Amino acid sequence: MAKKLMITYALWAMGGPLGLHHIYLGRDSHALLWILTFGGFGIGWAREFFRIPSYVSEANRDVEKGRVRHPGATPPPPVGLIRFVGQICVGVYFGSVALISLSSLSFFYFLVLPLSVAAGVHLVSSVGQQTSNLHKTLITCVITSSIFYGSNLSPLPISIAGSVTSAQHNTLKPLRPEPLGPRLYRLSLGVLAFSAPLGYCVFHNTTATLYYISDCIAALIDFFWFFPWLKGVLEYFLLLPYRLLCLLTGGGFYEESWRKMLEIILNEFSKKEMEALKILSLPEEASLEEITRSYRELAKVWHPDHNPKRQEEAQQMFIQIQEAYEILVDRHKTKRRK
Repeated sequence: MAKKLMITYALWAMGGPLGLHHIYLGRDSHALLWILTFGGFGIGWAREFFRIPSYVSEANRDVEKGRVRHPGATPPPPVGLIRFVGQICVGVYFGSVALISLSSLSFFYFLVLPLSVAAGVHLVSSVGQQTSNLHKTLITCVITSSIFYGSNLSPLPISIAGSVTSAQHNTLKPLRPEPLGPRLYRLSLGVLAFSAPLGYCVFHNTTATLYYISDCIAALIDFFWFFPWLKGVLEYFLLLPYRLLCLLTGGGFYEESWRKMLEIILNEFSKKEMEALKILSLPEEASLEEITRSYRELAKVWHPDHNPKRQEEAQQMFIQIQEAYEILVDRHKTKRRK
């Protein structure tokens, strides 16, 4: 069925940054690119106001020809400057997202980073009627990643090398009729593959942020331990949002239960304290005497003078044991002040 220009413009206006008009025209790679970059960071979406008539003509021309094209039948058009720059930008974008969310993986620079950059480069190269050789682009990205191993700026040279390889192996895309269901299924998989690492990153950072906020609140209240009345005022204002909520909704919980919850949050072991307990092999309820005893025993075992054959490892462990001891002793001093 022929595509309508007015419908395409309407979809562009209502959901252009999400690629709705490209799904309508059968340009799935372009739609996925727009979904993941929110319309080419807004710039590509605005530029398409002038490009939509050519997109519609191209889609209708493919329908008239039966939507069958053999890649080797005609030579592919040369890669334009905008497409080449887009490959580099999206490759860097995908690589930066991977750096933020997955850099803790042990094989990150050998596999995850080059795969992410290659996926971004190949996605741009597959927009419209053109495509490229993903295998050769990925091999180039893997080799370049090993050269710039460990650098936070590595997505840029990897993306440039991958874009050059992709441009050298540019070809026409084979077009065949396909129902909407499988197309939407593949688009969903692409969005999921991109968003899953980001979701993990957001969850991980949120957990770390909550630990940090809890530590800051506890430190703030402990700073005023010698002014009990001021400490009470601070706790009152910390519970004020709950009181306002009860005032607006009628409430259903006792304030004392929320006060206890606040106390649990403020007294909860921070991430550093949990690591310190693990280093000293202690339970959370360990007393100051148990902490001191464990510290002395481990300090004897890992003292560099007692480990001449593995002095570097012993030095690192000895420093960690000392730091863990200081963290837990400071916590117990704070508790005694209360």
